[in-house]
Amino acid sequence: MSSLQPVRGTHDLLPADMRRHRKVRDTARAVAERYGYLEMATPIFEFTEVFKRTLGEASDVVTKEMYTFSMKEGEEITLRPENTASVVRAFLSGGLAQQLPLKFFYDGPMFRHERPQKGRQRQFHQIGVELLGVPHPAGDVEIIVAGAHILDELGFLDDVVLEINTLGDPASRQAYREALVGYFRDHRDRLSEDSKDRLERNPLRILDSKDRGDRELVADAPAFDDYLNSESQDFFAAVLAGLDRLGLNYKLNSRLVRGLDYYSHTAFEFITERLGAQGTVMGGGRYDGLVKLMGGPPTPGVGWAAGIERLAMLLEAEPPAPRPIAIVPIGQAAEEKAQTLARDLRRAGYGVDLGFSGNMKKRLQRANKLGAAAAILLGDDELAEAKATVRDLESGQQETVSLTALTDCLARFR
Repeated sequence: MSSLQPVRGTHDLLPADMRRHRKVRDTARAVAERYGYLEMATPIFEFTEVFKRTLGEASDVVTKEMYTFSMKEGEEITLRPENTASVVRAFLSGGLAQQLPLKFFYDGPMFRHERPQKGRQRQFHQIGVELLGVPHPAGDVEIIVAGAHILDELGFLDDVVLEINTLGDPASRQAYREALVGYFRDHRDRLSEDSKDRLERNPLRILDSKDRGDRELVADAPAFDDYLNSESQDFFAAVLAGLDRLGLNYKLNSRLVRGLDYYSHTAFEFITERLGAQGTVMGGGRYDGLVKLMGGPPTPGVGWAAGIERLAMLLEAEPPAPRPIAIVPIGQAAEEKAQTLARDLRRAGYGVDLGFSGNMKKRLQRANKLGAAAAILLGDDELAEAKATVRDLESGQQETVSLTALTDCLARFR
């Protein structure tokens, strides 16, 4: 058994790791609820068409990274590589178009077959919010501010930079795409092989290429700002004004793009230098064309997703484990009484550790190892008087109390 290991790109979440994950998830959920984003969940697998249609059949995610399986019925399913498409599918299949606007929060595992790196696994976990049915810049402002609020509550908003850009409306985007294709075709021989492929399929993706030669070309590429029409300029100005009004700092990044055509207007990322190359901890934008692409009525949408693993790595202090009350019985009669006492205390809301064997010394050692706040010592003498000795394991002070008053005595350790 010792040779068995987790599958490459996956990892176990043991209690200490799980506490970090729970801290991120619970904080995000609580903050999202203050903004009216209610939790929902989608299945971890969908019909493959959901992702082929939304991510693009020729995209790297679809061609290289998805976990896809054929079912006995002949259907093809895929473990979800992201959740926005699944949320929109749920919106459509649930017939929710009459309930707009809708605000959703989610968390859960995603799956991509890519090279595992620090903060990037093949099974990873995300939190996210989606706002459907709001076409106004105020929607973009709200979801960005909600994301910043979550990062602030987690304690590291000062360690991230909000980078933001506009992709313009479809008309502006098409004009820019044509200019970009013309520029890169003139320099095709200097492009990397990946970017030559992108030039035909998804030219905006060249702008975020990591290849050194590509980046030299990108530095002199046409700027998106030159192709924005007045409507797009006004929309972006309203988003920035909203962020200014709410005191959220940002950095304009004209090279921040989204490659797929259903994205429009705002694109943004929260980036940190504390995680090395994997610096993006939260990213999103407006996807007004996605619902229509998936067969629904034209419906505006905007949202973001954040990697729980990366956010958990940024937590300064490890969330503490719960501190139980330890019951230390001495003798057979006390062992039996300890079982009913543990049941009653647990029902009263206390975490209780009841060791299964060992003398008093060993059980107290276990209590200290668990970080127990207090120990209840229960022996024949105490039972005869219907009492117990309560020991504060931090100060060492102890007192004898009646069993009927035990719950009140323990209140300070709750």
